[in-house]
Amino acid sequence: MNDLRIEPARSEGRLADWRDVHNTIIPTAVLSPDEVRERAGRNRLEVVYLGEVAVGCSTVRPPDEETAAATVIARTLPGFRGRGVGTALYERGLAHARTLSDEGVETVVLASNEEGLRFALARGFVEVERYVLPGDTVPFVTLRLA
Repeated sequence: MNDLRIEPARSEGRLADWRDVHNTIIPTAVLSPDEVRERAGRNRLEVVYLGEVAVGCSTVRPPDEETAAATVIARTLPGFRGRGVGTALYERGLAHARTLSDEGVETVVLASNEEGLRFALARGFVEVERYVLPGDTVPFVTLRLA
């Protein structure tokens, strides 16, 4: 994929593209523009483009009070899966996460995203927890790189 490029989500346009991809893939936890701006202040957010079309996004969260591990989340829109988009996002995010923590790497996948779960499991992640956000019915799955 020669025209695949990954851009930091810093400008309003890139943050909007990141938000669109996130909200499409995680419809149970839709984020507002303000929530995305707040996340961009504490996490590394990136958008992957195929040509001029946003086809995926990623989040790398540094360790915090809850976990000593860094968290890498790669999201690819359904119509673009299986083309290396998620792998490019994941590998880039993993490299950055390893600079943030010696305590390992985690990821989080919406339980209804079977393709996302298969992607994580195929890369050596193992499930460590399931949780449901207040008001939701679909759990999130936390996985840790073994």
